Amino acid sequence: MALNALGREIPESIGDMKLSPFRGAFATAPEGNAIAPKIRSHNPGKVKLLASISEAIDKVGLKSGMNISFHHHLRNGDFVVEMVLEEIAKKGIKNIGMRHSSVFTRHTEALTEHIKNGVVTSFEGNLNGPLGKYVSENPGQRPVVIRTHGARTLDLERGNMHIDVAFLAASAADNAGNCNGVLGESKFGPMGFAFADSWYAERVVIITDNLQPYPCTPISIPEHRADYVVAVDKIGDPKGIATGTMEITTDPTRLKMAGEVIDIMERLGLVSNGLAFQAGAGGMSLAVVKFLGDRMRERRVVGSFAVGGITGYCVDMLHDGTIRKLLNAQAFDISAIDSLREDPDHVEISHYHFGNPHSRSCVTHHLDACFLGATEVDVDFNVNVNTHSNAHLLHGSGGHPDAAAGSNVTFIMSPIFRKTNPIIRDSVTTVTTPGETVDVLVTDRGVAVNPRRKDLLEKLAGMDMVPIEELRDMAYEQTGPPMELEYTDKFVGVIKYRDGTVTDVVRHVKPEEYE
Repeated sequence: MALNALGREIPESIGDMKLSPFRGAFATAPEGNAIAPKIRSHNPGKVKLLASISEAIDKVGLKSGMNISFHHHLRNGDFVVEMVLEEIAKKGIKNIGMRHSSVFTRHTEALTEHIKNGVVTSFEGNLNGPLGKYVSENPGQRPVVIRTHGARTLDLERGNMHIDVAFLAASAADNAGNCNGVLGESKFGPMGFAFADSWYAERVVIITDNLQPYPCTPISIPEHRADYVVAVDKIGDPKGIATGTMEITTDPTRLKMAGEVIDIMERLGLVSNGLAFQAGAGGMSLAVVKFLGDRMRERRVVGSFAVGGITGYCVDMLHDGTIRKLLNAQAFDISAIDSLREDPDHVEISHYHFGNPHSRSCVTHHLDACFLGATEVDVDFNVNVNTHSNAHLLHGSGGHPDAAAGSNVTFIMSPIFRKTNPIIRDSVTTVTTPGETVDVLVTDRGVAVNPRRKDLLEKLAGMDMVPIEELRDMAYEQTGPPMELEYTDKFVGVIKYRDGTVTDVVRHVKPEEYE
């Protein structure tokens, strides 16, 4: 075991997986070369359009022990993951590695069954909700690898995560594989996650419910990245996109906190012409975007761009001239999907472009501000969004660490406790985003500024601020100190930072701890 820069014990390896400890947000330099899949040709007359997913599995030569991937732009409305795994199971294929961007609550029942029957035996990708709980209580031989959006593209490029077959949903496609996510009844917007899969997977199968005449435009993923195309009845339900963390908060306390973020931004001079910001997920983050748009209109300020999960609040800002451009790697509602199709200044980007830190440049490095949530925050401003305080996997890292590292000012919004659990604490259960990239913590009991940011403290002089240790003490007064967990010698997960190093590992809690 070795201590990383956050003071977390990181094993040198877990099974065949070698781990590199986190050394600092900008301490790891790029090395090596990009990999590429095998070159393949398509002669005139070759038929790519297949009759079924079953036929596609046969054509790509999927075998036991291989890795497959999916994107999650349809979120809780996605049908493709279940359809593909059902056909894989029927063929008796086992020991499949999931290398998806994320899976959601609707996938829990099917994936749990496929874990039990040996069809799926490893995960490298985000897990959400009940599936995370199941895997936390029943760890496999290989821990789940959780990556940021930027780290996923980085590890694909470097060959640290291999995909044999990518099964990519498209809401419109032609018989050669040109496809997009902005047309059809199952439209979901940009295909930001799928770009890297199409570049680096050995084989790519496009799955659509809207077969268009050649050429299908606009083109997100082009035909030269697609091996086969399959038309199905339905790839998913877009109503499942805007659920859970995609709904704006209605809680008065949280709305007040969102308003405080805007007031602080104004004090810092951020509400000004040229503002660039990350539009994040979560009820409070969505409220901040709405309030920011209102304030910018009041001040007659025109922003440069917004990036992230784009919503109707961002689209409203584009339409009324409050912001000049939207860069969209993931859409969070129908308004954002329609705008991407119709507005020339609303541009689709990949998650490689969004946040790959070892590229020649990425969008997150141009941010003035981002607004992020937290499951826990500690007195060193480290943030946890991966696990509950009982060490159950909760959800993925997403773009949280990517945006925090690139943004000039990173805001974290959180109450100091939830129910009987302190959120502000001495040490987070799991480190997702290192404190060196976090600047301002806005809570229901006061605002704390990271002491590293002396420039922000000077600009906010005269404002009522609270040391983060006092916020911790207030939380403990309400809930008592955090629960002490006892662990087995098994590992549930590995949390990778955006540069591929490891900020933390998730250990298996002794079963009696859950009772």
